[in-house]
Amino acid sequence: MEKIIYIVDDEENILEILEYNLLKNGYKVKSFKDGRSFLDCFEKKKPDLVVLDLMLPDLDGFDICKSIKEKTDVPVIILSAKSEEFDKVLGLELGADDYIVKPFGVREFIARIKNIFKRVKNDLIEGSKKHLRKEVVFEKIKLAIDEGRHEILLDGKQINLNPKEFEVVLQLLKNLNELIPRMKLINAVWGDDYFGDTRTLDVHIRRIRGKMSYMDFGKRYIKTVHGCGYKMTNSI
Repeated sequence: MEKIIYIVDDEENILEILEYNLLKNGYKVKSFKDGRSFLDCFEKKKPDLVVLDLMLPDLDGFDICKSIKEKTDVPVIILSAKSEEFDKVLGLELGADDYIVKPFGVREFIARIKNIFKRVKNDLIEGSKKHLRKEVVFEKIKLAIDEGRHEILLDGKQINLNPKEFEVVLQLLKNLNELIPRMKLINAVWGDDYFGDTRTLDVHIRRIRGKMSYMDFGKRYIKTVHGCGYKMTNSI
């Protein structure tokens, strides 16, 4: 499916140029002239990438960037007339994936977007290659997993998970003791063309915890990192 890009900029000519060239390169585009309308839409449906101006009529772009990165793994490109090194460093420290100074070249802009999408795809591929331990001890509980048979056992007791629930647990185990950002986990399980409600992941985690209730395994070892994502840990 086409990648969806949100543009947040109050300059009409910038919006027209970016919309035209992004559509021409096969992307879907939604534009916003202020921060509040963008955030309202962002809460309802996450894009694949955000192009964000810093000087908006209502909200500070730095604050918006910080909010996006605290809650999601959505890439952000800052597009701004602020060219001082301080502004660039601050934007990158807040989590921006790139910083482009106005005026800019359209070809370079498109190339940077393609580069970010390529990097995100490579990150997902590398994550899928992580080593899976077939047996892991959680204090006194032994978890055994058979990826080929889609089977998980807790102290020899089989846990009946549906395919998506199994994939979620599989990703958590591949990244044992590491935080997986929400969008990265969603993309790994549902694919990078998934545009559904991100709460689907929360529902699956809740069901998994319920099904893996043996000795409170689900509640004790599947952790929610609020505003960031999830992790499975055996190092309590």
